[in-house]
Amino acid sequence: MTDLNVVLPDFATDKYIRLLPSLEKNFITTTDLLTLDFIEVAKRANLPLLEVKKLCNDVLQALQASFGVDGGDRAGLRKSGRQMVDCWNTISTLDEKLDTALGGGIPVGYITEITGESGAGKTQFLLTLLLSVQLSPPYGLSGAALYISTESALPTSRLSQLLHTHPRLQSPNQTPTLNKIISIVTPDLESQDHILRYQVPVAVRRHGIKLLIVDSIAANYRAEFERDGASTNGANMAQRSSELVRLGSFLRDLARTENIAIVVANQVADRFSSLSGVGMGIRGSTSRSGSSTPVLSRAAQSSSSPLARRSHPGPATTAMSPSSSTPELRSTPTQSSINATNSTTGSTITSGMRSPYITKDPLSLDHQQRWFTGWGDDPYPPPSLARNLKTPSLGLIWTTQIAVRIALIKRPVYGRAIVLAEEEGERGEPMLKKWKRWMKVVFAPHIGPSGVGIRDCVEFEIVGGGVRSVDKVKAVADGDGGENEDEEEVV
Repeated sequence: MTDLNVVLPDFATDKYIRLLPSLEKNFITTTDLLTLDFIEVAKRANLPLLEVKKLCNDVLQALQASFGVDGGDRAGLRKSGRQMVDCWNTISTLDEKLDTALGGGIPVGYITEITGESGAGKTQFLLTLLLSVQLSPPYGLSGAALYISTESALPTSRLSQLLHTHPRLQSPNQTPTLNKIISIVTPDLESQDHILRYQVPVAVRRHGIKLLIVDSIAANYRAEFERDGASTNGANMAQRSSELVRLGSFLRDLARTENIAIVVANQVADRFSSLSGVGMGIRGSTSRSGSSTPVLSRAAQSSSSPLARRSHPGPATTAMSPSSSTPELRSTPTQSSINATNSTTGSTITSGMRSPYITKDPLSLDHQQRWFTGWGDDPYPPPSLARNLKTPSLGLIWTTQIAVRIALIKRPVYGRAIVLAEEEGERGEPMLKKWKRWMKVVFAPHIGPSGVGIRDCVEFEIVGGGVRSVDKVKAVADGDGGENEDEEEVV
């Protein structure tokens, strides 16, 4: 106990003069009083419980006072439920259907990630937010925006086009301007870290920033840690994970304390796994008698992916009628279904009734990533999407740092080319007609996900006025989205 006067020189020891000799005799230090239970301290020093408890509390309060820490009720909530509702604000995408899918728009006080492959429309979403944040509620926050780019400069020409073409940006009362958009380019990770930690907090308070955009968050990390085969080095990946945790913690604190919205764009990578065989692992082969029976491909049989394994109906299959479709995985099992025993769990299941979510390792990343990446969550996807699975960059570590993930999915639509055949029987190659795009809410704290696949996602298009949702009724009337649409799609 000889270190009490060193740790707390002003601590009043007069009240505990009878306790100090016994504490010193049993080598009980100030650290022991702060970390150990007072009952254990009393037993070791053979002292009264109540007096030791009072001593421990007084030492703790004196130490907190020396550091200027409030020793009040630390168990209370920062904000009540009513305060959370009253301070809830969002930034609109300037489209009603997109805002409805997002629960009102981009939430304030959280980190929102917009991920997708090149050309999916990430930058178009971000540019719209740069202008809409300047509007008054309910569309914006009447504030400025800060745009941090890691790859290219801010496309001011496109911003000017949006200002002159979008009807909601031409209000006579409050017209957004480029003067309220601060832009900076960070070509490397060192400059990005310095600007985010030291210059951004000052700029947020000085210029009234309500929206911070980083486009993109993965570019400098991939350039720093994945060059020259560095991604295979465990030490580099551990360092990258540590940097991502620090960045995520800083951005979350900044969004909460300054009450701003932070939106980051993220790149994606191809998912090279057997997940792409979902929906294609069973191929229809026609026998000599003309009946169509499902046959498992060798690649699908030897696959070790949980998603691919659970899509197989089992080693034994039931013959299908000629009128049935080739891979009727969702059909009701017949009486001839064969019981298959799960070698891992020992449970007996019916091969025809096998659930699409059965897997030997439900906690594996290959199985779990379907619910937080935005791709691969549909157990029966169309072939075009099954062959084009993506994974957001920076892995699971970065996923745990964000609150909202929005995936932008694109899909090519091909049509038959009109050519003049020089030889009889010559056919033209398919020609790209357009791109179809969907916005999918993968996870968010204030609204549920969009669901599996793209069936419940919001389809949108990119026009001169920005991003705009597509009316499904109008799309069917124009010939898009009908039953024969997939016949024109070649991926």
